[in-house]
Amino acid sequence: MIDEIIEDAETRMGKSVESLRAELTKIRTGRAHPSLLDHITVEYYGTATPLSQVANVSVEDARTLMITPWEKDMVAPIEKAIMKSDLGLNPATAGTVIRIPMPQLTEERRHDLVRVVRNEAENGRIAIRNIRRDANSDFKDLLKEKEITEDESRQAEDRVQKLTDSFVAKVDEVLAAKEAELMEV
Repeated sequence: MIDEIIEDAETRMGKSVESLRAELTKIRTGRAHPSLLDHITVEYYGTATPLSQVANVSVEDARTLMITPWEKDMVAPIEKAIMKSDLGLNPATAGTVIRIPMPQLTEERRHDLVRVVRNEAENGRIAIRNIRRDANSDFKDLLKEKEITEDESRQAEDRVQKLTDSFVAKVDEVLAAKEAELMEV
């Protein structure tokens, strides 16, 4: 019973860290990476469709993304979707190929992005602590129903606390790596 709760908590904490990593990949550094455009949707025959399903997104060089639509008619809608996105990118079209140059990040913008990254990391820590709270509450319920002893409950809470500490450390590692990446010129 206790092991199941701890296993569930560990799985959920792992998912929280992965979710943080996914969020941080969307935050732009100066480098071109296809995942920057993952959340962009394009109007395709009246349906909002992910960009990756209507075009090929590749890296042309370290500072340029190249988008090749599978249909010629999709060039304009893709351009429009990229300009409307919150990324602040300006696509340049050459025939059926769309190139997106990545602008250099200013020092001020880098510091703003670091603040955003720290906020995302704090949200990750909060999610992990909420999972710990849920597990501890499950232990208290088991104790109340006399399915486990007080000692077992205390030991289980200690195990969950160690688990929480290790996952918070992982969040801190991810944060430190992203901050270093953002501040590198």
